[in-house]
Amino acid sequence: MGSRYDDFQDYGEADYGYDDYDDRRDDRYDADFGSYDGYDSDGNEFYAGEYGYEDDRFEEGGERRSASRGASGVKKTGRKKKSGRSSSGSRKSSKRRSDSSRRGAERNRQGGRRRKKKSASPVFAIVLMILVLGVAFGAKLFLDRYSYSTEKADLAAQFGVQGEDDVPIVWGNELSEIHAKKIDGTYYMTLDDVKSQLNSRFYYGKQNTQDATGMILYCFPTDKLKTVVGSSEVSTEQGGTETLDYVPAVNVDGTIYLALDFVKQYTNFEMTAFENPTRLQIDTSWEEETTATINRKTQIRTSGGIKSPVMEQLEKGDQVTVLEQMDTWSKVKSADSVIGYVENRRLSDIKSQTPSPVTDYTEPEFTHLTFDGKVNMAFHNVWGSQGNVTLTSYMAQTKTVNIVAPTWYWVSDNDGNMEKAATQEYVSQAHSMGCQVWAVVDNINSASLQQLDNHTFLTTLDSRTNLIQQLIQEAQTYGFEGINVDFELIPEENGEDYIEFIRELSIACRNAGIILSVDSYPNFSFNSHYHLDEQGIFADYIVIMGYDEHYAGSQEAGSVASISYVTEGIQMALNDGIAKDRLINAIPFYSRIWETEGGQVSSKALGMQDIQDFIQAHGMTQSWNAETGQNYAETTEDGKKIQIWVEDAQSIQQKLDVMQSFGIKGVAEWRLQFETADVWDTISNYMNQ
Repeated sequence: MGSRYDDFQDYGEADYGYDDYDDRRDDRYDADFGSYDGYDSDGNEFYAGEYGYEDDRFEEGGERRSASRGASGVKKTGRKKKSGRSSSGSRKSSKRRSDSSRRGAERNRQGGRRRKKKSASPVFAIVLMILVLGVAFGAKLFLDRYSYSTEKADLAAQFGVQGEDDVPIVWGNELSEIHAKKIDGTYYMTLDDVKSQLNSRFYYGKQNTQDATGMILYCFPTDKLKTVVGSSEVSTEQGGTETLDYVPAVNVDGTIYLALDFVKQYTNFEMTAFENPTRLQIDTSWEEETTATINRKTQIRTSGGIKSPVMEQLEKGDQVTVLEQMDTWSKVKSADSVIGYVENRRLSDIKSQTPSPVTDYTEPEFTHLTFDGKVNMAFHNVWGSQGNVTLTSYMAQTKTVNIVAPTWYWVSDNDGNMEKAATQEYVSQAHSMGCQVWAVVDNINSASLQQLDNHTFLTTLDSRTNLIQQLIQEAQTYGFEGINVDFELIPEENGEDYIEFIRELSIACRNAGIILSVDSYPNFSFNSHYHLDEQGIFADYIVIMGYDEHYAGSQEAGSVASISYVTEGIQMALNDGIAKDRLINAIPFYSRIWETEGGQVSSKALGMQDIQDFIQAHGMTQSWNAETGQNYAETTEDGKKIQIWVEDAQSIQQKLDVMQSFGIKGVAEWRLQFETADVWDTISNYMNQ
């Protein structure tokens, strides 16, 4: 209560009468109560002077009384022999005694009154003191209840500061659980937080297996940035090297941190730093918000109540963002990013407004190589270079196929080397049929790679670069138009390595004029680490594998590609930002025969004609199942339940109708030689729509 009361709350007339209550109240209190009517801290001096006799008067009367008595006694003793005069003297003495008695009685009466008054004064003083203390105590209770607390909140605790270099972040209009670090005057955030909150394109990896430091990579449409962790140098393949006045990436106890100034060069967000405590305000969206003007000096408090601690002093004219309005208080954020509560009566000019977005960074344009018209892409499983000779026979009954995708390349080791099956004759033959060649590279068909794993080659820059250079060289050697990536069974922990490979390959393809297509699972949660949205930015075409809804390892029998599965897969890709004119849906030319015995489920995949032969051989009857958009056949043999969800021209028609309704780029088929001839008529009708 040491500062002016109104410094913390200037009340009006309705505010309990404390408009002018200030620091001087303690002095006025002393003047009004501490020396009431001359009664001071010593009490007795003023009390005696006002209500009792002064000491000299009281003592003088006592001395006179004592002298009279003494004189009378002497005269009686000296005059015993003169009895006559004694009689007269006695009368005079009696008169004098009578007068004296009357005067003494009067004095006694007066003295009695004085003594009574003097004896009542201490009681009066005690009562008065009790009244004074009662008034003071009542005033204190009143102030304690109705005055505004001046207690200051611990802002470091309010912001959750966790250490000397810890920097809390107010993200938008909320105090975030994400914190930054201040290292050598530069603000840093963990790579994981940067990727999840600001820009997912930053990638941390190793140059090779001997690299103990690591690097940060960032891909553009036609170039790649690189900075070694702990170095201030940043380089690009086409732009040379630049030395910054800070270190873009640091390693703190095994965790990689990125400088936010570095991130801001490639990301649009707003960042403002404040001190006491050190904190950051970061904004990444600029949606409409409610603002207000402070109409009178007030405070932001930790909660909605006059007794809650003060977080920040606000002056008249200050602007705040109103986050939540209640009956008498509102939750607000100040210009200093302090979030707390202010009385509603201190808010004026409440309105909605939209902040201006940050546009410091201009995202480079990602151009894509295109294919004219609808795509009809047939996968040709060659099983090695000897399979190339089957192209002519496999294509014999097809119609409207304009792209053939031979499975020519298999990653064979962790260094990014690959087995090859391409021939110039094949490319020439496909071109003569009016087809482009998009050569397939996969990670699932090399026996030597499977003895190691199918993903380690993705984890180092050297191995990725080795594979990419080989693919580009092959395309330039044989003159095929595109590369199709079919990497499957990538574990979640290597998802970042996988998408980085797609980025880096896309740069090489774009610079070389080679079409890049990527085969991808439908983007269900368990496939999210394939980063379909980022694939759509870098690759020219995305091929959704609209099959394997139930696959070889499934423990439940079911359709390979029900109509709902196909529909959902396309819809999710479009929702992820894949442009419909760059989206292709792959359909299966195969079905699975499911056998269930003793609770155990097994299956095998067969082409369309083989399925029909099996159904006929086992005397099974097919019936249309509208829910799956397929014919369904079932039987029981020797205690085994046999089930088939049949892919045929009728089920393919259902899928093509969905694809046509979405207006996507086209269709791909897995695989040639699995189909029956009538399917091509169905596909041809779709291509001509």
